[in-house]
Amino acid sequence: MKLKILVACEFSGTVRDAFLNKGHEAVSCDLLEGEGYGPHYKGDIRDILFEDWDMVIAHPPCTYLANSGVSWLHKQPSRWAKLDEAAQFFNMFLDLPIEKLCVENPIMHKYAKERIGYRNQSQVVQPWMFGHMEQKATCLWLRGLPKLQPTDDVKEEMSKLSSAERQKLHWLPPSKDRWKLRSKTYQGIANAMAEQWG
Repeated sequence: MKLKILVACEFSGTVRDAFLNKGHEAVSCDLLEGEGYGPHYKGDIRDILFEDWDMVIAHPPCTYLANSGVSWLHKQPSRWAKLDEAAQFFNMFLDLPIEKLCVENPIMHKYAKERIGYRNQSQVVQPWMFGHMEQKATCLWLRGLPKLQPTDDVKEEMSKLSSAERQKLHWLPPSKDRWKLRSKTYQGIANAMAEQWG
């Protein structure tokens, strides 16, 4: 069955294109220009979020929610208000009245969990479960979708690498594109979504 899928907060088109390649109708949306040539809406996700979608896969920004940045809350008090905004945005997706939903984010810190109502993720996936020689815990909040099953587990082989090699994205040097590189979905995970959910 052909599905109409919205991939929210995605500029790379990785997940969108994986579903397009399986014959589905998929659109990405972000405030940034889309990469590649697939259908992309540049603008506020709320402009198109409440249309008639069969499935929504959302990647809301994690800057203020992720455990990796929790220490900045105590160094920069202005981040608390931004945390509240980020949690409201995240909850907008969790509360979306749709049958098939996936909301993705890294491991959250306790203040973020408190603000999303302690709604636990359905599963945690790693790139090495899908053929990538890297580790980066990614949480998925799922509704109406099965948990993703590993497609190419390379954990044993990856474990022989150094920490810097396994966590390449974490150790990227500062640059204007660092956040973009760190935010892209791994191709193996995108392919698994399209294969298993499409």
